[in-house]
Formats: sequence, C-alpha cells, structure tokens
Amino acid sequence: MTDIVPVSEAHRARWEELYAGYAQFYRVDQTAAMRATVWGWLMDPAHELFGLIALDRAGHPVGLAHLRPFARPLRASLGLYLDDLFVDPAARGSGAAPALIAAAAEAARARGATLVRWITADDNYRARTAYDRVAMRTGWITYDLVP
Repeated sequence: MTDIVPVSEAHRARWEELYAGYAQFYRVDQTAAMRATVWGWLMDPAHELFGLIALDRAGHPVGLAHLRPFARPLRASLGLYLDDLFVDPAARGSGAAPALIAAAAEAARARGATLVRWITADDNYRARTAYDRVAMRTGWITYDLVP
C-alpha cells in the first residue's frame, strides 16, 4: 500500500534525491541551485506548482509528482499538468506510480479541473505501459521553441 501526501519540509532531503534521480533519468544537468528553486516553488503556497510524495509502508518517500494548473481556452476549462512523475527504481512495481496518478486525478477533481495531462519520452516504455492502463494517449505532437 502506498500513501500519497502533499510534499512538506519533512520530505526535503529525500525529495532532493528523488528529483535528482528524475533529472538523471532524463539526462538533464540539474544543479543543487535548480532544485532549491523548485523546492522554493513547492513550499510557496502562492506559487502554482504543488507536489505530492508517495510513501511506502514504512513512511519512507519513494516517489514524487509535481503538478500545476493550466487554462484550456478551447474547452473553457482548467486542467492540471503533471510536470514530473518519478518513482525510485527500487520501488517500481510497488503501486506508487498509479497511486500518484490517482492522487493527481483527485487533485484535479478537487480543483474543478477537467483533465490531468502529461508527457513522457517516446522510449520510456515501462512508464508508457503503466500510463496506457490509466489514461488515453493523445495524437498531439509536442514542439519546443527556445526564445
């Protein structure tokens, strides 16, 4: 059984490890200063970004999710964007990822959002298998423009 709780100051050290693991998985050079910025956002109740932590049976953080609202003008509604989802490799298969996604859906319902949206790498096959069980893959292609 996995418990999902809002990220709090008590999770800081383990969150750092998990988030560094997430960056490493996606081959992103991430510094301690970058993590400190994101942590600051998570701890600021006025910031749009919020976080969830998956706890194992012993109460040890094994996964994280970061979410933020976004406007859906064409649908005249709001959605939640799941920016980051990561589970410690040692805890994969434990149910932490589906529990984090279910908690994201609950957060969306509580905020009146009409969907939760996320992206993943095309070659992230293990995660895609899990995602295919709980959500619909879209046909949209993503572009990035660096200003």
